[in-house]
Amino acid sequence: MSASNHFDISAFDTVDRAALPPDGGPDYNRLVFERSPYLLQHATNPVDWYPWGEAAFARARSEDKPVFLSIGYSTCHWCHVMAGESFVDPVVAAVLAKDFIAVKVDREERPDVDAVYMNACQLMTGRGGWPLTVILTPQQQPFFAATYLPREPRGGLPGLVDLLERVAELWQTQRPLLLDSGERLCTALLDLDRHSNTSASIDDRPLRRALAAWRDSFDGHHGGFGGAPKFPTPHVLSLLWRIAQRVQTPDAAQMAGATLRAIRRGGTYDQIGFGLHRYAVDASWTVPHFEKMLYDQALFILAASDGYQATGDPDFAGMARDTAIYMTRDLRTAEGAFCCGEDADSEGEEGTFYLWTPEQVRDVLPADLAELAARAYGIGTPGNFEGKCIPTLAPQRGLAGPDGDAEALGQRLEQARQLLLSHRQGRIRPHRDDKVLAGWNGLAAGALARAGALFDEPAWVTAAATALAFVQTELVDRHGRLLRTWRRGAGTVSGFAEDYAWLSWGLIELHQARHEVRDLEQALHWSEEMLRLFADGEGDLWECGADAENVLGRGRATVDGALPAAGSVQALNLLRLADLTGVLRLQTAGEQLLRRRLGRLGSHPEAHAQLLIALDYALGPRQQVVVCVPEQTEQAEGFLAERRGRFLPRAVTFVAPPGQTGQAGVSTLGADRLPIDGRTTAYLCSAQSCQLPATSPSQLGRQLDALSGALTPAGSP
Repeated sequence: MSASNHFDISAFDTVDRAALPPDGGPDYNRLVFERSPYLLQHATNPVDWYPWGEAAFARARSEDKPVFLSIGYSTCHWCHVMAGESFVDPVVAAVLAKDFIAVKVDREERPDVDAVYMNACQLMTGRGGWPLTVILTPQQQPFFAATYLPREPRGGLPGLVDLLERVAELWQTQRPLLLDSGERLCTALLDLDRHSNTSASIDDRPLRRALAAWRDSFDGHHGGFGGAPKFPTPHVLSLLWRIAQRVQTPDAAQMAGATLRAIRRGGTYDQIGFGLHRYAVDASWTVPHFEKMLYDQALFILAASDGYQATGDPDFAGMARDTAIYMTRDLRTAEGAFCCGEDADSEGEEGTFYLWTPEQVRDVLPADLAELAARAYGIGTPGNFEGKCIPTLAPQRGLAGPDGDAEALGQRLEQARQLLLSHRQGRIRPHRDDKVLAGWNGLAAGALARAGALFDEPAWVTAAATALAFVQTELVDRHGRLLRTWRRGAGTVSGFAEDYAWLSWGLIELHQARHEVRDLEQALHWSEEMLRLFADGEGDLWECGADAENVLGRGRATVDGALPAAGSVQALNLLRLADLTGVLRLQTAGEQLLRRRLGRLGSHPEAHAQLLIALDYALGPRQQVVVCVPEQTEQAEGFLAERRGRFLPRAVTFVAPPGQTGQAGVSTLGADRLPIDGRTTAYLCSAQSCQLPATSPSQLGRQLDALSGALTPAGSP
């Protein structure tokens, strides 16, 4: 396999690994025995790579060499750049072989390793990113860290070969200084994990402080927060919808809505095939970093769905629908799970798959449609990306023509989009990282389940159920331990807090979408397992299980990154499960976790959006809607439609099915509720107070409006 087609790892499917020596032989290195697409992309490098593990560090100790650690992921553009410049270079390979033990890690497969050394990099340099380059002692202590490094010195960055030779010299001549640096850094890393003894009260002050911070950083011209680069962070937008409802301030909703619309209009959103690119390199959301990650799609669906329920604006419904279409079309595996994402690069360049020239548009479309598409998507000369164009939704003024028929314009534009998409599907696609991660599938399935129920798309709910069933079948070992990652028939790596939290969350959302008790039972099981394996004994959670490898500590991520912090997700899970099951200890555990995390907010509550979503839920008022059906569960649909038509982020719904009404089962919500006069009946309770039983959907709707402050139902003008 040549360096030029390092994205294509399909050739490894036919490699007879049993016939290879332990070091991979003359054609491969040790990574040939791995399943991770990222590691396999480096399996033909001349570098003598090891995967993370004791074998690498044992050799480092026996040969008295430092460890060169490189961390990345398979859809990472700059990881590819560094690989193409350095890791295919025999000179770099020789320097590494002479003075180092080289270890390659997939950050998506081992988030624990990545988190430890990313923290080290940020402590040392004030910045982070991937590829992450760290040099360690044989005892895993870091003493140098950087991100991308060029082969030769460039742009103020040291050249990799020069750096390696200098570190090798220092290892021989000034080792005590390096060891001292590593020890001091490890002490600082352990301090990050130590929990503050402070437990904060549960009140709305953090919400108001976060809102003030977002007001200060909001970009009123382009949407989003701060300047370039801009990350979508949809969970921030989901929180803003909640704050807008709680404190009755219109600007919170305006910031959320303006940001969603700006993303959807810009190049950060794929206008032709849908789906969200990773981030914008500019302030106007025009030029993206083109990779597409599963979690970004899921979080965007949730933020847009929240916006639709809160405002009734059909544009937000369209955003959620389009993103779900992309996710189910392009990120589903043959087994029905969801893979990690798609690369930014194809044909050796970033963005090639997504870019257009006016000539290409004219070659694909009839003349009238070509002119319309070029104007609507801003495809002209000069281009907005290296001479070509990233399609955006250009201002629509003047596009409707003299008759002003906006509906006809929309139909013609959709026809043009479909033709462009069909043509684009024939291009060489970016590499797809086809591994399945338990936590990411929980998040994706939960988003699909919520959107499927809200927009009456039962196929999405079915897709969510299939993905969650796959995780609970293929990513669970014989001892019942959840695994992190699966690819090509096997699961590996013990699951982390993120995996347990998002799997539980996805199952709760699936229960809220289809109201099958088994989904609630499974969510309860995985949440209980999370408390057993990850509890720190003081009310908080570690990132790594008690039975897993300890890499310089068990880790405690409290700040949201691209994915919200696992502990924040689990705080909300526990509170929702308590409301759905009536299990008091879940309520206690959720509030204790929330208080411990609130005690670590510091001066930047806006960096903890998911925790503040849990706080908003805890503050209430919380609602429980119990629908008791006499015969078929389908009889609940009208009542459920009323519930879904309103933005009630602190509500849970339980359908007591025929034959189980009046029985506790996994939930006490329906234990003392019965249909009235043989009719489907809904019971709405809030703050230990219940409304009169509702025997029609419209009656329940009126009760919900009165209880929630007469929020505008989704779909209303």
